[in-house]
Amino acid sequence: MAPARSSPDGSGPAKRAGRAVGRALHLPITGPARGIRRATHAHGAGESGLGRLIELHAINGAGDVMITVALASTVFFSVPTDEARGRVALYLAITMAPFTLLAPVIGPLLDRLPHGRRAAMACAMLTRALLALMMSGAVATGGLELYPAALGVLVASKAYGVVRSAVVPRLLPPKFSLVKANSRVTLAGLLATGAAAPVAAGLHTIGPPWPLYGACAIFVWGTFAAFQLPHKVDDAKGERRARLSTHEAHSKRPGLRTVSRPVLCGLLANAAMRCLSGFLIFFLAFLLREQPLAGQSAAVSLGIVGVAAGIGNAAGTAVGAWLRARAPEAIIASVLSVTLGVAILSAVFFSGLLVAVLAGTAGFCQALAKLSLDAMIQRDVPEAVRTSAFARSETLLQVAWVLGGAIGIALPLNGTLGMAVAAAVVAAGTAMALRGLLTSPRHQPTSPRPRVA
Repeated sequence: MAPARSSPDGSGPAKRAGRAVGRALHLPITGPARGIRRATHAHGAGESGLGRLIELHAINGAGDVMITVALASTVFFSVPTDEARGRVALYLAITMAPFTLLAPVIGPLLDRLPHGRRAAMACAMLTRALLALMMSGAVATGGLELYPAALGVLVASKAYGVVRSAVVPRLLPPKFSLVKANSRVTLAGLLATGAAAPVAAGLHTIGPPWPLYGACAIFVWGTFAAFQLPHKVDDAKGERRARLSTHEAHSKRPGLRTVSRPVLCGLLANAAMRCLSGFLIFFLAFLLREQPLAGQSAAVSLGIVGVAAGIGNAAGTAVGAWLRARAPEAIIASVLSVTLGVAILSAVFFSGLLVAVLAGTAGFCQALAKLSLDAMIQRDVPEAVRTSAFARSETLLQVAWVLGGAIGIALPLNGTLGMAVAAAVVAAGTAMALRGLLTSPRHQPTSPRPRVA
């Protein structure tokens, strides 16, 4: 009998079979991982370091949705409508009011750590990991001890978001627009959120604390991933603190009014869109529980509107990812005008279909408007005060979201009235967007042409 032949590396059939089995077992994990790495590191993002930031933001989105799923059933879905409105209002009052006071401090604190941006993002991740463990013991009962922990999660999340927005220009690949880079990062977060949401729902069927355990593990992973960012993220020569309300000509600390009036108008227009988002979330959540879409249950109605909003947001982010460089002022004015038209149609011809269309349109337009605002700040605000500028702009947008949510909770459950209020909010934002477009340097014959975002 002829002896069994060995492979060139000296291994026998048993070893070759073992390696084949190992590759087959690893392929479901390593295959998608390689595909994700190729996508995030494409077009020079891997060499510049933007790819690692994209992956870090995906981790952030997955962890946040785990906590959201754990808290949603506690605060809203597990109680009757009247009680839910009171508990959600209490959540906004206890959680968001302190955040409104604390958020302006985030920027100055980060300004004092100009060489520790990676450490700041890692601390934001680790803080949420620890708070998720703290909330896991109280999530089943829904006690008031959840609210201080939820406040901590929110503050840590916003601190991460401020630093993340400020470091994007440092990791920009060659020939990459800021709008495109921001949209790549945001799209990664949305995809991770969509992938982690069903996992969180599955963990919730095991027990209410399990999504929080998952969030803890994800944020621990993010803590280590933050330190994998390039060292140039921490390079911050000559950074100073911003005063966004500064308008005196002799001021040595530039703000939005002195740097660019279109940026200020764009920020106010985005605040109107964020107010609309908060309003639609809370108003439609309670309205559809009492008046579901024709032939659908309350849960299905909420799901349809939520999916429409999510698809719109993802589509807006995707459009931004492939959008060629354009003046962001024009993008903001265009998307708010479209949203205003749909909101007016929804108020005049109120129906479940138009409500879903408005939710999808609002998600799409809000994503593009926010990407454009980020590009304007990164384009026009000096790097020395950019971190503080993002901190203060994020604070205003968050307060606008809370204001819209409060209006949605307090408003009577009348669909036509609600859509009319939504149209009024968008109209105010559209006026500011058009004002910013008309006062932009490209519309001033004597002014130099602005840099394209």
